[in-house]
Amino acid sequence: MIEFRNVSKTYTSILGRSVKAVEDFSLSVAAGEVLGVAGPNGAGKSTLIAMLLGYIKPTAGAITVGGKPPRAYVEDHGVGYLSELINIPPRWRADGALERYAVLSGVPEARLAASVDASVEKLGLEEHRKKSIKALSKGNLQRVGMAQALAEPADVFILDEPTHGLDPVWTQRFRDIVTGLRRPERAVILASHNLDELERLCDRVAIIDHGMLQRVVKTRVSGDDSAATTYRVCVASGAEKVSAAFPGAKAQGNGEFELAGVDLADLNRTLATLMLDGVVVTSIAPAHSALEREFREAVAR
Repeated sequence: MIEFRNVSKTYTSILGRSVKAVEDFSLSVAAGEVLGVAGPNGAGKSTLIAMLLGYIKPTAGAITVGGKPPRAYVEDHGVGYLSELINIPPRWRADGALERYAVLSGVPEARLAASVDASVEKLGLEEHRKKSIKALSKGNLQRVGMAQALAEPADVFILDEPTHGLDPVWTQRFRDIVTGLRRPERAVILASHNLDELERLCDRVAIIDHGMLQRVVKTRVSGDDSAATTYRVCVASGAEKVSAAFPGAKAQGNGEFELAGVDLADLNRTLATLMLDGVVVTSIAPAHSALEREFREAVAR
């Protein structure tokens, strides 16, 4: 569906200095896939998105969307796009802004009102639709931006920092929205600093740094990875037995321990023995998610 082939982008400053924003980037995004894009500030995510939308052209390499150059595809088929910074004229009303963006998206006049109503309902903006943009909170403005991105069905959606400013309730609802976007013919790209959200929602996550693709992490895999890692275990009773069973355990207080370099199978066997001995385990979880570990390693390189 989307293909980056050895894509590079170099900017030249007014002083003649060259800056490589993206370098030799190659990646394919299949129809039906939700791809995450993660990286530190200045890693090149915004430049990649700008090229994918056809706003700027690569210095080298090629990008195709549905077999076409990006701008040609956008003009022919449209793309659902949520920008990182939502800049809407402050005097516009929320529903007026959605109507204008729906017109730009090619919604026929006969369906315009219904399209706006559907967007307002989906993003819970009923009580805010008559407010001016400048009167909206950051979270409500983010929902207006999301509403315009989702106004019309498209085969490509690009959402840049979509949960920025959303409260926990709407962060959860956003997950439901992304789940609803999944279609066999559709590609969805989520660019975010929120690794937890990317791990929950995406099939793969591309990690970029210094304009280069560092690695691609599969997030929808089976949970049979037994590599040694660090876990946090919390017990309600029997803390002294945990310390004895795991000599390297670091007590964090309140019955919580950090266990470093523990094989998952060994961890399960030891905890099973401890529970038979009366230890009450209340929780166990990796100290860092798999994606977070991969991200740290990739960026450290």
